Amino acid sequence: MKFNILNQDAFARLGELHFSRGLIHTPVFMPVGTYGTVKAMTPNELLDLGAEIVLGNTYHLMERPGEDVISLHKGLHNFMGWQKPILTDSGGFQIWSLSKKTKINDDFVEFDSSINGDIIRLTPEKAMQIQGTLGSDIQMVLDECTHYPATKKEAESSMLRSIKWAHRSFDAFHELNQEKDSALFGIIQGGMFLDLRKENLQQLMDLSFDGLAIGGLSVGEPEEERMDVLDSLAKEMPKPFPRYLMGIGTPVDIVKAVSVGIDMFDCVIPTRHARNGQIYTSVGMVRIKNSKYQKDTNPLDDNCLCYTCQNFSRSYIRHLKNCNEILGSRLATIHNLFFYFDLMRQIRESIRKNEFKKFADAFIQSYQQ
Repeated sequence: MKFNILNQDAFARLGELHFSRGLIHTPVFMPVGTYGTVKAMTPNELLDLGAEIVLGNTYHLMERPGEDVISLHKGLHNFMGWQKPILTDSGGFQIWSLSKKTKINDDFVEFDSSINGDIIRLTPEKAMQIQGTLGSDIQMVLDECTHYPATKKEAESSMLRSIKWAHRSFDAFHELNQEKDSALFGIIQGGMFLDLRKENLQQLMDLSFDGLAIGGLSVGEPEEERMDVLDSLAKEMPKPFPRYLMGIGTPVDIVKAVSVGIDMFDCVIPTRHARNGQIYTSVGMVRIKNSKYQKDTNPLDDNCLCYTCQNFSRSYIRHLKNCNEILGSRLATIHNLFFYFDLMRQIRESIRKNEFKKFADAFIQSYQQ
């Protein structure tokens, strides 16, 4: 992996991530394909929409179909028919999201499988082994995603465990002779405590990671707290590394995070909301199931050039969603992903022209979440 910064406008950065499987333009949004699929989309449709990288999940793919099945296909790229880069989360987020079904100590985490009740044990070494089998282009260390709210003692304990696991993940990644082009990212934890976050960052910088991620946000904290952590932490992060903000994904959140120097984003929001009838437009959210759209012959967004908006009305999409037709979710997903990829394109262009603040201010003022 190679990362180049092409331009910087205040703290916002325009860059490129180079992999043998393809070029990624940053800031970038990565659609989530937890089980080896971005829901409702084919790989060719993702390419047509502008996707350059997708995200998979180590824990869920380990649970099903299982490492052995994916190994038969010689990796996740072949299994899902996607030949561009893939980033895989390590399973650390599931420690938080499945906390009622986990047991954790400094050696490992155990999950009660939601599929058959089996005990699933995950260690840093196992997480690296599975990601190696998947053939991920960007692999993440195993970490503990700190819950919110957490006391400082709880956050520190979680952070110390995460740094131990980062060392073990780092050693295992290199011992497994991963593909030369694969990258390993460290993950900064520490809850809402800036001193813990900065301490963890310094610890991670002692290892030669290819990039750094900020984890443990978007777990229920107020936006003001999140932005305080993000703003302070991003300024401390080393410039040559790509910076990944995990799981943050509203359009306004992305624009604000780019303004402090974040390069990479992922979130289930655009696809999940599409399936629930929540549509992103240039002026804010449209809840397409509302009765006021029953006879609305306009497209979802007058300013959108996606396939859905060029061919179908709000009335038709509402009809499909209210009848639970699969096509409704597909057309809404096409639109929402196009909106996100086009937002990233506009962000990159504004940074290139040194006009990001002007773009960001106008977008945030006009956009109603």
